[in-house]
Amino acid sequence: MTHEVFNQVPPLAGHDVSDEAVLLDGLEREGAGWAEAEVRELGRLAGTERAQEWGRLANEHPPVLRTHDRYGHRIDEVEFHPAWHELMNVAVTHGLHGSPWADPRPGAHVARAAKFYTWRVDAGHGCPISMTYAAVPALRRSPELAAQYEPLLARREYDYGLRAPLTKNALLAGMSMTEKQGGSDVRANTTEATPQPDGTYRLVGHKWFTSAPMCDVFLTLAQAPGGLTCFMVPRVLPDGELNPMRLMRLKDKLGNRSNASSEVEYANAVAWRVGDEGRGVPTIIEMVNMTRLDCVIGAAAGMRHGVTAAAHHAAHRKAFGAYLIDQPLMRNVLADLAIESEAATITMLRLAGATDRSVRGDDTETAFKRLGLAVSKYWITKRWPAHAAEALECLGGNGYVEESGMPRLFRESPLNSIWEGSGNVAVLDVLRGMVKDPQTVEALFGEVERAAGADARLDAATREVKGSLADLATIEVRARRVVERLALTLQGSLLVRYGHPAVADAFCATRLGGDWGSAFGTLPGGLDLAPIIERATPKLG
Repeated sequence: MTHEVFNQVPPLAGHDVSDEAVLLDGLEREGAGWAEAEVRELGRLAGTERAQEWGRLANEHPPVLRTHDRYGHRIDEVEFHPAWHELMNVAVTHGLHGSPWADPRPGAHVARAAKFYTWRVDAGHGCPISMTYAAVPALRRSPELAAQYEPLLARREYDYGLRAPLTKNALLAGMSMTEKQGGSDVRANTTEATPQPDGTYRLVGHKWFTSAPMCDVFLTLAQAPGGLTCFMVPRVLPDGELNPMRLMRLKDKLGNRSNASSEVEYANAVAWRVGDEGRGVPTIIEMVNMTRLDCVIGAAAGMRHGVTAAAHHAAHRKAFGAYLIDQPLMRNVLADLAIESEAATITMLRLAGATDRSVRGDDTETAFKRLGLAVSKYWITKRWPAHAAEALECLGGNGYVEESGMPRLFRESPLNSIWEGSGNVAVLDVLRGMVKDPQTVEALFGEVERAAGADARLDAATREVKGSLADLATIEVRARRVVERLALTLQGSLLVRYGHPAVADAFCATRLGGDWGSAFGTLPGGLDLAPIIERATPKLG
């Protein structure tokens, strides 16, 4: 006998993914404690081997484009592995795609955010789920369209297949904005929209990045006679004919491979106007702001996934005569990863709460969300790639192997910073918000200063970042650093008020106090790491 398996880590399965104090405490605090049973039900499913296998298979067998059938007819179909449909069915039936729009209870958007965070077995299928959730506020700019389509977009039924939208039991929505020449600069779009006598428009042009092209309807931007305008484009027309929305090819992406992302040509595609002509950006920004929230949620979920996997590995793997989780350097790394994860999670829950209250007409929360979401989208999504790399390294060579799942997590990690405006776009959006509406600055600092006097390091960081806003002549070149500090003071304030004392102390000592290196695992001595690591270590059933 030469082959004996020992000192290998058991599978991370059979646990409740939602069983983390920072999530459940935040769920209650932000007004959605009533949803804990639903979140835990989804968490238990996410922790099963069956659900994790769906995620693996959906990525191992990515979607395939079929432009024509065997007889030469144009069909523009995308084939998915059955695992994709299993993932989508769970997400839709649990309301991750649109349940808050049909639920009058306060906290409905927080409950949905917690479930979106918990169901992290695959990031790719989260794209159509997120876009469907985000489409409703934009669609409401045209009440007659919203009255027809919103109930179908919120229904908890996965009705896959290309059919006329209003004949289906439920719908999914996508967005189709960027073009070859413009990217984030959507005002450079050249797709033309020609009005028709029946009130519809005909679109001619191209779109460079349209994810989830098998959705039922898409919000898109095109140049109408009155300027850049938002439109709703169905994949299938009311008479059952395919709308000439041609799928040219699927993108070969770094990650997010379970999700089809396509290039599209509109060949006189039929479209309905959403909002007024010339108001395309203000209309579709309603959708973008919601998907930016999901970028933050997704990055927070990815960080939690990474630190959970790392802590599980360290708790079961021995090296140099002791379990990794008992060795000082590894404890420093795990605690640092856990701190970053908890800071991201507590922030995303606060933003979900602000979203919920903003939708319900709270102007103060709307002002806070305007900047709070923008700075958090920049910083939290930027932190995820470094976090994923360090979590992978905790598994050593095993983490570099595809079977561990860590390479897939690592490949996903850059996406949320790019989606809905990459780093510079996000930072410039913060500056634009400050100039256009100074009340948003007051609201953000009002939130931060609720912790005034509780931690000297936080107070000093708040004074410092306030002072950095005074020099307007150089603020654009310094903007990344300014936005980073805004995000860190917001996270510090939330942790000081609501987080575990050990986590809050370590966060302020490092992210705000400056006693921290450039890599994870450089926490200073004297911090209480035991409860931080314990909170990050999964409890198997």
